[in-house]
Amino acid sequence: MAAPPRVLTVAGSDSGGGAGIQADLKTMLALGVHGMSVLTAVTAQNSRGVHGAWELPAEAVRAQYRAVVDDIGVQAVKTGMLSSTVLVETVAELLAGTPVPVVVDPVGVSKHGDPLLAESALDAVRTRLLPRATVATPNLDEVAQLTGVHVRSEEHMPQAAAAVLEFGPRWVLVKGGHLPGDAVDLLTDGSAEHWLRAPRHDNRHTHGTGCTLASAIASGLARGLSVPEAVTRAKEYVTGAVAAGFALGSGIGPVDHGWELGGRGRGRGQGR
Repeated sequence: MAAPPRVLTVAGSDSGGGAGIQADLKTMLALGVHGMSVLTAVTAQNSRGVHGAWELPAEAVRAQYRAVVDDIGVQAVKTGMLSSTVLVETVAELLAGTPVPVVVDPVGVSKHGDPLLAESALDAVRTRLLPRATVATPNLDEVAQLTGVHVRSEEHMPQAAAAVLEFGPRWVLVKGGHLPGDAVDLLTDGSAEHWLRAPRHDNRHTHGTGCTLASAIASGLARGLSVPEAVTRAKEYVTGAVAAGFALGSGIGPVDHGWELGGRGRGRGQGR
């Protein structure tokens, strides 16, 4: 049997299973691609927050990446938590030699507000990592962190997207989930604008949303979809996963990555 499309995630581990590498691999399985991983950090994490984080050495990250890419190959790469300048530069160098679509999720803080990116690494993200991105997926806090642009309303989102595009990604998806009202995102390459809207679900259990969205986009790109189509389908998948998010522990629970597969009695059995 032919192997499915292969997607590589380069990110940190979430011991609670809701975000990071764990969310990425669940998303990839749900969307019909083969997920592979390069671990950049280990976190002690649960529904209440990040209680510790330990960065892996650059040589360990490089060895994992080369082992996968040189033997198995990839059709798309997604990056997540890269906590230091040395890791950002190491991953950017590796991506430069891998001619496939890259989705960069410039993770700055966790869902609970815990910092996951050193302030000293921001310049490396701007100058080394974002230029490698086919799609960059910052939320509003990450836009402000990278560009200084603070989005207070939907009308400010084009300005934010333009500021991120100046760093070199081909496309940027500015995620407006922190704004009131519908969940509105803006996808643009500087010329075409695609506004993606979804109803806001009354569910506080949204841990892993950003990781899940970026991985879903990468999965679509690996399957040969255009960027607008991959992002549109990823938005639909994440909207369903948020609606099905469930309580876990005493804090913020995760989205349900298997909602379309019939898992936990709620899915529609329509896995892509």
